[in-house]
Amino acid sequence: MGKPVVAIVKYEKPLASVRKAVELSNGLQNMPANAKVFIKPNIVFWTKATVFPKWGVITTSRVIEDMVIILKEHGISDITIGEGIVAAPGDTETPAHAFNYLGYETLRQRYGVKYINVMERPFEKVDLGDDVSLNFNTDIINSDFVVDLPAMKTHNQTVVSLGIKNLKGTINIASRKKCHSADPVKDLNFHVAKLADKMPPIFTLIDGIYTLERGPAFDGKIRRSNLLLASADILSADMVGANVLGHPVENVPYLVHAANNRHRPMDLSDIEVKGEKIEDVASFHEYDFPYSDSDDGNMPTPLAKQGIKGLYYRKYDLSMCTYCSALNGLVLTAIRYAWKGEPWEGVEVLTGKKMQPTPGMKKTILLGKCMSKLHKDNPDIIEAIPVKGCPPDPKDIIKALHQAGIEADPGLFDQVDMLPGFFMARYQDKPEFDEAFFQVK
Repeated sequence: MGKPVVAIVKYEKPLASVRKAVELSNGLQNMPANAKVFIKPNIVFWTKATVFPKWGVITTSRVIEDMVIILKEHGISDITIGEGIVAAPGDTETPAHAFNYLGYETLRQRYGVKYINVMERPFEKVDLGDDVSLNFNTDIINSDFVVDLPAMKTHNQTVVSLGIKNLKGTINIASRKKCHSADPVKDLNFHVAKLADKMPPIFTLIDGIYTLERGPAFDGKIRRSNLLLASADILSADMVGANVLGHPVENVPYLVHAANNRHRPMDLSDIEVKGEKIEDVASFHEYDFPYSDSDDGNMPTPLAKQGIKGLYYRKYDLSMCTYCSALNGLVLTAIRYAWKGEPWEGVEVLTGKKMQPTPGMKKTILLGKCMSKLHKDNPDIIEAIPVKGCPPDPKDIIKALHQAGIEADPGLFDQVDMLPGFFMARYQDKPEFDEAFFQVK
C-alpha cells in the first residue's frame, strides 16, 4: 500500500474546486457501488432569533451541495445528511430551522437526499476499546460510507476541530458528557481520538473556505482562507489540517493519541500531500482564550484589564462539557456588565467536573450539576451557591450571581439567542464574508 494522500486545494469556484479535491485525493476510492452514504456537516450552534451567516463556525452549504452532486455522479442515490446540533434537551425546532435555512430541504427536493436531526433518531452502543463505549447514531454506524465535512477551525479545548472531532456530533448527549471526563488519563482528548475507530469507510473534506480562530463557536475570529483539504484517511486529513492551522501534531493531544493508537509517525513523513504545499497555505490560528493569574484573582484577561477585583473565575478545563460551555461566555459577559468599580467580596466560580475551591473565598458559585454534586459538603467552602441544572437554567444563574453580590442584568439572559448576532455584526457588509455560501439557490 502507498502512502495516504491528502489534497490541499485552493477554493476558486463552485463544484470545480470540490471536484478537484475529491479527484486529487482519490477520496472516494473506498466507497462501494450503490453505497448508503451519510454526510456529516458541522453545525455547532444555531439560534432562531437572529438569522446570520455562520462563516467559519459551520460547514458551508456550498460545499455540501457540491459533494451531493459528485456523489450523484457516482451513481449514489441513498444519501443522508445528519447532525446533532447543540440545543436544549428536547428542542427539535431549532435544528429544523437550521436545516431549512441552510437549504437542506432544497437539497432534498432537488437531489432526493434525506436530512436528519440525530437527536431524534436511535443510538446504539459501540465498544471503542480501552473500556470506552459511546452511543452513536445508528444511521451513520450502519451506513456503507461516510462523507465527513468539518469546518476548519481551532478549538479552545482540543486545539483543533477537524474530521475526527466532527464525529462527536453523532453521539448522544450522555456520551458527549462522558467524553468530558474528569479522569486525568481518559480525558476529552483520549475519547475524541477514538471517535472514528468503528466507523464505516470515511472520506474527509475539510471546509476551509472560512476558517475560525479560537473556536468552536461564534465568539472566535473568522478568516476567509479559501482552502479545501481532502483525504480518504481521516487521521491524515486532520494531521495535515492541524499543520495548516499552525499547530504541529505533537501539540494536539487528541491527534497524538490517535497517531499512537494507529502506530503512525507525527511528522507527516508517511503522508503524501498533493496540490498546494503546506508551507504555502499555513497560517497560525490561535486556539486559546488568555487568562490572567494574579493576587487580585484568576479570570479571563479582558476582565482583568477591565479592572475587576474580588473575583476568581478560573479557566475552564477539559471536563467542562459542551452544554455548560455554551453558557460560560454568557456568564462572563454578565459579570463584565455588572462591574461598577467596587471590588466584590471574594467570589469564586467553579466549572466543569474537577475544579477544587480556593480556601478563604467568601462565596463559591458551583456552576452546573457536576460541581454542585462534587462540593455539596466541602468544608473549604464558606458559602456554597449551587446551580444544579444540567445544563443550568439561566434564571438560576442570575439568582446565584445576585446571591454572590454580582448584580447581573437578567435581560442579558433573556436575550441569549441574540448574542451570536452581536459577534457576527463585525463581519457584516464585508464582501469576503458572503452569506450565499450558506444558502442553496
